[in-house]
Amino acid sequence: MRQPVTEEQAPLQGDTLVARANAIVRAPATADKVALAYETAKAWFQRRLALGSPSREGGMPDRPGRPDRPVLLAPRDMPKRALGGEAGRIALLHSLAHIELNAVDLTWDLIGRFAHVRLPRSYYDDWVRVGLEEAKHFSLLEARLADLRAAYGDLPAHDGLWQAAQDTGHDLAARLAVIPLVLEARGLDITPSMIAKAESLGDEATARILAIIYRDEKTHVAFGAKWFRFLCDRTGTRPEPRFHDLVRTHFKGTLKPPFNDRARSEAGLTPGFYRPLARLVG
Repeated sequence: MRQPVTEEQAPLQGDTLVARANAIVRAPATADKVALAYETAKAWFQRRLALGSPSREGGMPDRPGRPDRPVLLAPRDMPKRALGGEAGRIALLHSLAHIELNAVDLTWDLIGRFAHVRLPRSYYDDWVRVGLEEAKHFSLLEARLADLRAAYGDLPAHDGLWQAAQDTGHDLAARLAVIPLVLEARGLDITPSMIAKAESLGDEATARILAIIYRDEKTHVAFGAKWFRFLCDRTGTRPEPRFHDLVRTHFKGTLKPPFNDRARSEAGLTPGFYRPLARLVG
């Protein structure tokens, strides 16, 4: 006998994943952004949300909602950060929290902005998981800042991360190439040394958070590689040359060695993708 559907399991009438993604990106308060990400992921995995359409939901915003603080500076104007000493530790955690908050917005924008592209449900399952994990990362870093009597917004932060979203807002393949396969893959290169540094300073709490982020980042890069290859297969293009073209066109930075080849390869990002660009980009 079929069990009755409870109120918590019933489909949410008139509510869609795209509408929720839009609301997450637009939310100015970080607490609202994180809470809505958690609620949306739960509803999606319970199969209570329809996908929806960007055109019917009013379109994704050009810029995400942000709290009044932190003050946003150009990347070149940001002070240098280091892990040594409490002030340096707070500065690093604050910088990482800002990166993770941007990752929340970038992921939910990826979900909402490209919902017009014909994609399987498993695509959305993957990226909703990423959106949930990015919100978790921000919450962990925010809590660690509170342990040190600090808060997100106490220090300035740079305003360059969202530029990558604006530069790739027209092309899903370009977005996947630049965000997970360049920017997030960089985290695979640098996070192990941050973990080791935190451990050497006896900061096990920070090291544990960084280890969680590193583990999850590997999955996020793997999802990026998986769906980038999916799009290339659909159009009959070779993934590596297509990646090179998109990164040269849409990424304004440089790909800097040393690379964590093992972690990148475990995520499906083999050296043929990025090593040629270490010479060509810049």
